[in-house]
Amino acid sequence: MSTTRQHPPGDLGREPEDVGVDPHPDASAGAASCEPAERQWLTLSLRGVSGIVPTARDFARQALYEWGWLPASSADGRAAAEDVLLVVSELVTNACLHADGPEEMRIACTAKVLRVEVADAGAGQPAPRTPHRAGRPGGHGMFIVQRLCLDWGVLRVPGRSGKTVWAELAAPA
Repeated sequence: MSTTRQHPPGDLGREPEDVGVDPHPDASAGAASCEPAERQWLTLSLRGVSGIVPTARDFARQALYEWGWLPASSADGRAAAEDVLLVVSELVTNACLHADGPEEMRIACTAKVLRVEVADAGAGQPAPRTPHRAGRPGGHGMFIVQRLCLDWGVLRVPGRSGKTVWAELAAPA
């Protein structure tokens, strides 16, 4: 798994014109609007929010409903949606524990890939603990992300502090 690639396999890297996209898509977009031509980043500011992790999960859950992932019609679809919510929880929790809290969460999808990004002001480099010890408390977040995702990594902008940790999950079949 890569932790430094600028443009991951799902090719959902943000473009300059994506900055400032309205955080709520047009309600007329309807379910299953994850086609590449219609891709829209949904953005949630997390600065000063209490209950950050549940807020981020609720935001992601709403996006999954808007994109037609939920309600899921199959066990695989339900599992894919739960994986997304777990990855959101782990990325946001990691930013809370190791980077003085997340500043923003972004989520977008295409027909094949859903991408979650969590931006924070931290300088650290997230990585799964090695060796992973399943029986010990704590330290499982990035291991979980690594296991559930197609790919994940860290995006840094030269000359700016902070980072964006991103993860991509496969859309349900």
